[in-house]
Order: sequence, then structure tokens, then C-alpha cells
Amino acid sequence: MEADEYDRSFLKLSPDIAVITAMDADHLDIYGTAEAMEQAFIDFSNKVKPEGLLISKFGLKRTNDLKIKNQLTYSLQNKEADVYADSIKIINGGYEFDVVMKEKRIENVELNIGGMHNVENAIAAIAVASSLEIENEKIRSAVKSFQGVKRRFEYIIKNEKIVYIDDYAHHPEELRALITGAKSLFKGKKCTVIFQPHLYTRTRDLADGFAEVLDMADEIILLPVYPARELPIEGVSSEMILHKMKNKNADVKTKEELMDWIKNEYLNEKGTKVWITAGAGDIDMLVEPIMQLIK
Repeated sequence: MEADEYDRSFLKLSPDIAVITAMDADHLDIYGTAEAMEQAFIDFSNKVKPEGLLISKFGLKRTNDLKIKNQLTYSLQNKEADVYADSIKIINGGYEFDVVMKEKRIENVELNIGGMHNVENAIAAIAVASSLEIENEKIRSAVKSFQGVKRRFEYIIKNEKIVYIDDYAHHPEELRALITGAKSLFKGKKCTVIFQPHLYTRTRDLADGFAEVLDMADEIILLPVYPARELPIEGVSSEMILHKMKNKNADVKTKEELMDWIKNEYLNEKGTKVWITAGAGDIDMLVEPIMQLIK
């Protein structure tokens, strides 16, 4: 959570319904410790009205500290949750699935964006809509027509030769969901990730996590850290992540070196490729020129 905005992981939908999607340690430059950040979620959840509803991801740390009377849990596929997905099928870079609830089942829900984390997000949204007694057919129609949001598993190019995805992911767990989703949708295709770390403090605090998750890709290019509101910290750089990685098919490049690499090396490779740019800094400024090069 930034100092002046609510964390996207906690969605306050109305005075009567709230959703907690994650408690992953982040923004420790603001909160100081993971425990303090978690407590912020707990404190905020207590603002739900007594007759309201709290919907939370199944298995969250400190679930027992959520004291709201009316609660539902959701999950991607864990049947112990109150709401979960079943019979998931991959269809043309998207998904079709059923949503199972305590008292009903919504069949053949179509989601036309990639990433299993987006299926899970859809489950949470459907739990909200169902709690508001919205008709099943209207829920199906709304999910099917949803085109996603900019920089969240956004397809820049998707054809038989290349898939180019741009995403705002800037935390290890977000990157894990992004890379896992892309590799499951496009199995057997070479997956290249270009990642721009955001904030020196986040790079320092989560370097091990970034290295572990980025190792999942076939090829990784790290851009220099985007400082945002911070001054440099001695010894903290993208090389810090690189040196912790086990995947040797990785490198750190400036933006200029990246564009030259794409022109001179990457485009000469044969076979279908999955290309991902990720980060919360100014990497989005490269999306258009990269698209023009690889189109």
C-alpha cells in the first residue's frame, strides 16, 4: 500500500462488502515490517459494518484474526473454500470453468484473458456478484465480455508466431502468477521475461524471491532498478537479483542495450516465442517500440 492509497490487495467494494485477496509482504518502506502490513489488513477489515460481508482468499495468513461475523472464502480450486473453480479448460489463450458455491453452481463461465490468477480474481468477483443476488446469466455475460485492464496480463501481440504480454507485476508473487500463467497457456514455447525492478528497498528486501521466480523463465533480461521516490542504496541493484539466480540464461541490460539485443539477436531466433515485459516503473514506455520490432 502506498502511503496515500489503499493496497490493491484489499478491495473495499461498499460499506457492506469487502474483499481481501492477499497479505504478501510489500511496501515495507512504508510499513516497516511484514507484521505491521498484515495488521493494517486486519484493522481495515474491522471497518466492515456488523451486517456486512467479508470475502477473503482461502488460506490467508492470520485468517483467524478476521473477526467479521459474515465471511466467505474463495480459492482457485481448493474445495475447502466456500467458492472455487472446477473443470477449468484452456481455450485460445483464455479459460472456461464452472464456479462452485455452497448452494449453487454456475457452469461454463468464459474468461477471455490469460493467467490462472485472473481466474482466481474472477472467482472473487463472482462471489461478490452472487452475494448481491445478480443473476447467473448476467454474471456469465459480464465475465465473458471483460477484456482485462491495461498492463495486467495484457496481450500486446498474440498470433501463431509470437505472444507478447505486458504486465504491471512488481512483486515476486505477482511475477510467479504471470510466468506460471504464460507457461501453462503456451506450453513448449520459449518464454523470455524482461523485468524492471521497482524501488531499491523492494529489490533489497525481496531479492531472493525475485531470483527464485525469475528462474522459472527460459530467458531473463533485467533492466536497472527504477528508483521512483527513492535515492540509490549502496550495494542494491539489478545485479543483486542476477547474482542470486540459478538460471544462467540471464543478464542485466540498459534500455538501449535491450533494444539493440532485440534487433540483432532475438529476432533471428526461430520458433514461436512468448515475450513478457513486467514492472511498475517506466518499462511501459518500451512496449510500443518493442511491439514494432517484433511485430
